[in-house]
Amino acid sequence: MKQIKFSTEIYMGSDALSFLGTFENERICIVTDKFMVESGMIDYVISEINDSNAYEAFMDIVPDPTIENVVSGVEKLAEFKPTQIIGFGGGSAIDASKAIKLMGVELGLIEAAKLIIIPTTSGTGSEVTNFSVITNKKENLKYPLVDDRLQPEVAILDPRLVKSVPPVITADTGMDVLTHALEAYVSTEATVFSDALAEKAVELIFNYLERAYKNGEDMEAREQVHYASCLAGLAFNQASLGLCHGIAHTIGGKLHLAHGRINGVLLPSIVQYNGNESQRALERYALLAKKQGLSNSRGKMGVRNLINEITSLRSKLNMPSNFIEAGLTKEDVAPFISQISEQALLDPTTKTNPKAPTVEDVRKIVTNLF
Repeated sequence: MKQIKFSTEIYMGSDALSFLGTFENERICIVTDKFMVESGMIDYVISEINDSNAYEAFMDIVPDPTIENVVSGVEKLAEFKPTQIIGFGGGSAIDASKAIKLMGVELGLIEAAKLIIIPTTSGTGSEVTNFSVITNKKENLKYPLVDDRLQPEVAILDPRLVKSVPPVITADTGMDVLTHALEAYVSTEATVFSDALAEKAVELIFNYLERAYKNGEDMEAREQVHYASCLAGLAFNQASLGLCHGIAHTIGGKLHLAHGRINGVLLPSIVQYNGNESQRALERYALLAKKQGLSNSRGKMGVRNLINEITSLRSKLNMPSNFIEAGLTKEDVAPFISQISEQALLDPTTKTNPKAPTVEDVRKIVTNLF
């Protein structure tokens, strides 16, 4: 028996932030980073909070938030005692706010405050998932946390907040969306419900990501990519992910390359690997290629067409096709290749890959991209 559960309320559109105006007599802690404050982006949120509420900002979130970062946030929340927690920003702020709430509740330092997520990038889909990724800086490891208590109560999708995202981040985060959708689609836990979400996310990314990358003022494209990110998040929250994320988490922890960029490098190779090793994955990729209108998409030709579509989009986004183009060298990865290969198998997202990989499989996939 499988359970399908959609427990996050989603508010969407250019007036979605007005939902914050419904709060009365709340204690609101906004978890964000200094850029959101210094750039004035936080004003979008603060302007909607009426005077009956008290609010404070914890703005010390860093890229790839660490355990120490989370502990500092818990201390802040324990002191302020919020009834509402708003995670505002990109993936790091969102992951941190979720982990801060979970740790605070676990330690009995804060009550179970309502968690509201407002993303300012279109990539993680974390506003609708029970996932969070936290970094252990000492061990250079990224830990994917999976817990129902990480599930936000509310997600607010306002396309105005992603209008100023730079092209390179638009590309990286958009490729992350595509990876989420494709991995959910061939996951061993996929269902017809997650399939529908993943298929629509793939369609929107192929139709709108290049437009959003080339012209940030194209609000139709911005909005559709923002929604694609959420749809892909809903898909993988039901079906989980796969080997691409398992490897990306380990490489990101060791070599500190942007997560979406790592996925962009890996994704065609992962699709090829899964298509070669799993008949089910081959059939699923071919079906998806057909649904995207790619001609002659049967069997291995369908997989090849899908890979070509991914690499074509990646090229249009000026993204690297291998790790050398991404700025790494063989010498960078050599000391870590064994650890990356072993730890990728232990990552919880790898468990639902359509083919259970070996250490040698991972090593080949990674080293072939240098």
